[in-house]
Amino acid sequence: MAAMSFVSALCIFQLTRNVFTNPDVRVNKARRSSAVPENREEGYRYSQHCFRKYLSGRRPEIFPAVNNFFSKADDSTK
Repeated sequence: MAAMSFVSALCIFQLTRNVFTNPDVRVNKARRSSAVPENREEGYRYSQHCFRKYLSGRRPEIFPAVNNFFSKADDSTK
């Protein structure tokens, strides 16, 4: 039950985020008038959100401490 609630909450969050912040979704009539909107900066802000900027500077590791433990050479094994 908890897993399904969590997944449902994630789906609702993503759908709400897309409706309100996605530059390609036009809900009101004023924005629907142009077929191809000129909104590069709005699209960049949408695609490069804070979480993605945080992850872009990090190494792609799941458990960095475990990886470092097994990849470092011990001085005692020489």
